[in-house]
Amino acid sequence: MKFMITMIITLSLLISFLTLILNKKLSLMEKGTCFECGFNPINPTRAPFSIRFFLLAILFLIFDVEIALILPFPFMNTSTTTLISTTTFLLLLNMGLVYEWLNTFLEWY
Repeated sequence: MKFMITMIITLSLLISFLTLILNKKLSLMEKGTCFECGFNPINPTRAPFSIRFFLLAILFLIFDVEIALILPFPFMNTSTTTLISTTTFLLLLNMGLVYEWLNTFLEWY
């Protein structure tokens, strides 16, 4: 037990020491700054945000949930009620997609 604890501590110190030795110094100051969510932290926080990107993200979430609900369908008891409800669900989602497509919500200018 004592040998195992000694090995863990030694290995941790060795890895930490090698990281410090092999780490290259940052050549540019910008590399050391934080970068989060694709936004530059130096710019103002109230920069305009594209509503089209937001709509596309919402569409992705909707169709991601759709796939999660459809995947177990082949393993379910395929009764008439299940078939009708799944078909109605898919029909509503596809009608929404056609509506967004016709109103050019999916186009980027």
